[in-house]
Amino acid sequence: MAMSRIAKGAIPSPNIWNTPQVYELENRAVDPEGAADAAMRALRPWDGATVLDIGCGTGYHLPALASEAARVIGVEPHADLAALARRRCAGLPGVTVHAAAAQDLPLPDASVDVAVARWAYFFGPGCEPGLRELSRVVRRGGAAFVLDLDATRGPFGRWFSRTVPSYSAPEVEAFWVRQGWQRRPLDLRMVFERRADLEAVLRIEFTPEVAEQAIAETRGLELAYPNVLRWRWY
Repeated sequence: MAMSRIAKGAIPSPNIWNTPQVYELENRAVDPEGAADAAMRALRPWDGATVLDIGCGTGYHLPALASEAARVIGVEPHADLAALARRRCAGLPGVTVHAAAAQDLPLPDASVDVAVARWAYFFGPGCEPGLRELSRVVRRGGAAFVLDLDATRGPFGRWFSRTVPSYSAPEVEAFWVRQGWQRRPLDLRMVFERRADLEAVLRIEFTPEVAEQAIAETRGLELAYPNVLRWRWY
């Protein structure tokens, strides 16, 4: 991977950066009911709005956002993934994709109504530069949402904690409280069409040992995916 293809200051993603094809399977499997989008829209609808997707990856969520929003902006620090996102959205009016990092958004001040980050960058302590950028680009009356795994709940949280032992859920929670963000737990799930796809996704999410344990513990084609939705109004 050429470092010149990665925006300065980007935090490497261990799954989508290395295996975007498998991550595509994960995106398709996550939240078939659309509970996360429904929870965000209930707080701040994006019909006719300008929406920013931070860490948009290959642009999986951009077409759905564009079906309601007036303008959609994807930002992705990995230039190759950003190129895939542009290809995915070719022909969609009002969709723009930038290769850039969350802490250096190529957008004017007060130009965004809704910002969304799904499982990307905003993990707690250390993401203050990205939060400052949100405060700069989200206009008055807008909102920002951060959707992330809840490491304190369920087998998925346990597998994650074993894979990333340096992650401290209490420290992350205390950070968001200090920043003045609100939270709501979401009981999402992943539903796969094939068992092989489920196993492939578990292998990109966890260390080899933990992934094999997760595979052994998971029956069928579905698994619980506990998340937490965080938000702030501006």
